Amino acid sequence: MNVSEILEGLNANESRLLLALAAQDQPMSPEEIFSTGGFEQLVEVMNAASWLNAKGLVILSETSFKCYSLKKPFDEPLPERRALSYILAHGGEIEMSELSQAVDDSETSIALGWLRKKNLASINKASGKTLIILTEEGKAKAETDTADEIVLKTLANGEIVESELDPKAVSQLKSRQDLISERVVTNRSLTLTDLGREIVNSGLEVKEEVAQLTPELIQSGKWKEVAIRKYDVRTFAPAIYPGKKHPLSRVADEVRAIFTSMGFKEVDDQFVQSAFWNMDALFTPQDHPARDLQDTFYLAHPSSTTLEDAVVEKVKAVHENGGSTGSTGWGTKWSKEEAERLLLRTHTTSTSIRYLCQHPDEPVKMFSLSKVFRKEAIDATHLPEFTQIEGIIMDKDANFDMLCGVIKEFYRRMGFTDIRFRPGYFPYVEPSLEVEVKFRGRWMELGGAGVFRPEVTEPFGLKHPVLAWGMGFERLAMLRWNLKDLRDLYISDVDMLRQNPIL
Repeated sequence: MNVSEILEGLNANESRLLLALAAQDQPMSPEEIFSTGGFEQLVEVMNAASWLNAKGLVILSETSFKCYSLKKPFDEPLPERRALSYILAHGGEIEMSELSQAVDDSETSIALGWLRKKNLASINKASGKTLIILTEEGKAKAETDTADEIVLKTLANGEIVESELDPKAVSQLKSRQDLISERVVTNRSLTLTDLGREIVNSGLEVKEEVAQLTPELIQSGKWKEVAIRKYDVRTFAPAIYPGKKHPLSRVADEVRAIFTSMGFKEVDDQFVQSAFWNMDALFTPQDHPARDLQDTFYLAHPSSTTLEDAVVEKVKAVHENGGSTGSTGWGTKWSKEEAERLLLRTHTTSTSIRYLCQHPDEPVKMFSLSKVFRKEAIDATHLPEFTQIEGIIMDKDANFDMLCGVIKEFYRRMGFTDIRFRPGYFPYVEPSLEVEVKFRGRWMELGGAGVFRPEVTEPFGLKHPVLAWGMGFERLAMLRWNLKDLRDLYISDVDMLRQNPIL
């Protein structure tokens, strides 16, 4: 940028500041420039200085230091000084219970603490008594002030710069309440650069310009008479961060929009479920590792519920001998007490099976997007509380090909082009599969799916095949936003939220 371009880009306050500096030909403070430069407010000087500093026309220097003053008048000695005088007057040694004679009850612990910190006294136990005994340091300080007392007396005369005070004593006083206050003083100085001096010598004048057209200027026609400041697109401007939804909320909205456009209905239920609906109804054996305390959060109060539904007996029969499904079941005795235990649901399939139980005779297309809980150690890829995406289709024509097609379509709409399936195992679906997508050249597993087994559907009178799939919501969001640590999604990092793209 040449001199003429710089001249055209200067506003009136910037010109005033440059001329004021050139007139004195020496560094000046903003306050000095304000008083001599014809400004209306000090903030105008600082704004102009910031812009000129960015343009290389002035150098803005800052030096900061601390000043200290008393919060309130120093009317009486410190608690430890009063205690020290009392102990000295009683032969240099008193019992602990006597300390209340020297200071108020609210100050006894303060006095005792500082006597020990300053090595003015020690605490000894002898013959069943607790004694406070002055040290040699304490006796020596009986007639002279300690370093912090010297600081307090100095501050009684007014505010003092930190360089004139004992830093260790100041640190001690700052750790105590209501004694001294700290104030940071910043001195600023503005110096004209060689480029700034060249600009001044190039015929710089203060020209009043209009930076923004107003309705009044346009309606009155005065815009024709005023000088309109040129707009420089290269000039630095602060970043503006518009309000926007959290990345997880945006992905959740997208997931919901995809499912609803495909004809699905969103369904949710309570976080607290019985083990019956969370596991037994889904043909998960009662000795399955997932039921251990190491994997599942069980409630303590209340710890159980009561199951009275007639379907419970059908589920029991399926577990023990297969019931009327043709299966042999798990061949173990089924415990109603175990099924009645309350827990935080480990998957949203507990919601799905309850919904199907309530709607056994109609075709169903439902999905859920909600929290589940598992006893996981927190690391970059695991949290004890996370969100699961689940989908269910019940229809007389539902089959395995339909399941694969729906899942592929969902991920295609989410922006993934390479999707594949591989065999998997889940207790309540057969056949079952795991879903993988290709991301940055690597295959990543995102969920599981399958067709509900007869042991799941038969006790609830479900006549049609049921397709089910579950997907990791946070992992999907991590892929979308290129995050490597799952915890980043839940940390309140304002910079990350501001810089996260809207699209």
